[in-house]
Amino acid sequence: MAVVLESLATLSVLVFVVTSMLAMGLSLTVGQIIEPLRNLRLVAKALVANFVLVPLLAYGILLVIPLTDAQSIGLILLATAAGAPFLPKLVEMAKSDVAFGVGLMVLLMVVTVAYVPVVLPFLLPGVQVSPLEIASSLVVLMLVPLAIGLFVKARYGDTAATWQPTVNQISSTALVFLVVLMLVLNFQTLISVVGTGALLAFAVLIVGSLVLGWVLGGPGTDTRPVLGLGTAQRNVSAALVVGAANFDDPNVVVMLVVGATLMGLLIVVAGELGKRSQRPEAVPSAEEATYDD
Repeated sequence: MAVVLESLATLSVLVFVVTSMLAMGLSLTVGQIIEPLRNLRLVAKALVANFVLVPLLAYGILLVIPLTDAQSIGLILLATAAGAPFLPKLVEMAKSDVAFGVGLMVLLMVVTVAYVPVVLPFLLPGVQVSPLEIASSLVVLMLVPLAIGLFVKARYGDTAATWQPTVNQISSTALVFLVVLMLVLNFQTLISVVGTGALLAFAVLIVGSLVLGWVLGGPGTDTRPVLGLGTAQRNVSAALVVGAANFDDPNVVVMLVVGATLMGLLIVVAGELGKRSQRPEAVPSAEEATYDD
């Protein structure tokens, strides 16, 4: 039974990532994605938040919360990997700037491919990281579907408008299945780390990263939630590639799974942000009502 659930979880990840990227491409243009990234100050803040402040936060956590070697490695791996495929969906749920969310995801993902192989050997001596191993899966599962969606949108606008709602619904359904399966499959794992400090460490990393991104994303109300969620949602796929290839201790991968499961709580955060972003329709003034009559 566990094997079947694991297979379903893997399939759910693939379906979610591919369809979410395709749906984003079908609804956006290249210009819409690039435009927010022309704000060099905001881009600089995003890079500092994800590749300087979050790793520093992780090291600060390790100084305060005692963890095992495997738990510490898992925390560092997540702290150094950014550009998660879940970001555009979180931004969509938060009813924020989806175009900026996609652009930020692509930017962070590309930088992660170059950043992780350079930085990790200094942070974790003995680690050898191949950029191609990280890039291959990310490019195939994320950039290719996004590019296909953008092409269809640019050349066949009517077809894109017809397909986008269906593809988006498939993506949302796959996400629901994935969250449920992750909780079912990893429940015992989560229970096993209770009392070790690992849950607290990952919770502090996620919340702290959200706050860092939120603060640096201001003052724009449309960019603050995107950078907040984009900084908190780490690239678990890239971290798993590095963790599985470099460490014999299975607890490293276990800790990455724990971190990924806790990041599922960002769905709740994004949903609450989406509710707060909704504004009631303006009530016409007495003069406007009289004029309409």
